[in-house]
Amino acid sequence: MMVQKLLNQFIGAKYITILRTWVPNMVAWGTVGGVAVVHFTDWRLILDYVPYVKGKFLKDE
Repeated sequence: MMVQKLLNQFIGAKYITILRTWVPNMVAWGTVGGVAVVHFTDWRLILDYVPYVKGKFLKDE
C-alpha cells in the first residue's frame, strides 16, 4: 500500500493504470527480444551456461 501511495504521488493514478495494461506486452516483447538475441548471436556461447545443454556439446564436431 505504501508503494502505491508513493507511486500515486509521483506518477499519478492514470499513468499507473496505463502502465499496468502495458506490462504484459513489455514482458512478451522482452521475451521475444531475448530469444532473438540468442538466435542471431552465437547461441552456443549463451547456451554453454545451461547445465543440461552444456554436456551435449563437449566435443567440437
